[in-house]
Amino acid sequence: MSKERADLLVDEHFGREILADAHARGLKTACPVEKSGQAEFEFQYGEDFIRHVEAMDPTYCKVLVRYNPQGDAALNQRQAERLRRLSRYLNETRRRFLFELLVPAEPAQLAQVAHDTEVYDLTLRPSLAMTAMRELQDAGVEPDVWKVEGLDRRDDCAAVAQMAQRNGRSDVSCIVLGRHAEDAHVRRWLEVAASVPAFIGFAVGRTTFWEPLQNVLAGRIAKQEAIGAIARTYRRWVDTWEMARDGTLERMVDATAATQVRRPP
Repeated sequence: MSKERADLLVDEHFGREILADAHARGLKTACPVEKSGQAEFEFQYGEDFIRHVEAMDPTYCKVLVRYNPQGDAALNQRQAERLRRLSRYLNETRRRFLFELLVPAEPAQLAQVAHDTEVYDLTLRPSLAMTAMRELQDAGVEPDVWKVEGLDRRDDCAAVAQMAQRNGRSDVSCIVLGRHAEDAHVRRWLEVAASVPAFIGFAVGRTTFWEPLQNVLAGRIAKQEAIGAIARTYRRWVDTWEMARDGTLERMVDATAATQVRRPP
């Protein structure tokens, strides 16, 4: 995969020099603006967030937002108001907007599926994510790219993509996130997402680097070994994505050709 097809995501606090180096190399970058680890979206630098965005000058301004449409309505409204403000600023300054949407289960929703989080992910989360996207769009929040939790079924993935692009938003794309899941789950999510044209890639972080990083910090392996392990895992995600994408394109071409052959004179 060429560097033109990869973006680098790192925050300002730990990655200021990395962002500057990537910018100098002509690489695309993404930098978060949210206060990390909060249940409610807030700007990392409060009212000073614009100055920090302009100083880092990323290709994408990224937010992580926890938003369940059946959750606290007042909380959702407060978040939507802040996000609308950010969205307008980014649009006015021609900066791109990357929106990472998490839909944590409400207690009543978990009770509905006998507290089985995998069943929640499969049966409830897809429709909740689409409702959240619609509510945020209607509130004036307009991402260029939606970063969504992995989906196991292609129909759900296609429906999420359709929601992202509804009402003339044809230039909006989606990527799938890894959510620190096991390798098998990540591979499945990548294969499903790659089969949907509106999904243009993935962001798999902790599943890629967490174990090698922990081993380095514990002194079990050298830094260079960790770099190699991270690179191999990332390469595996790329191969999984490209094989699934290529297979989908081949099936589309075959289906088109078969339709043309069967078409009556």
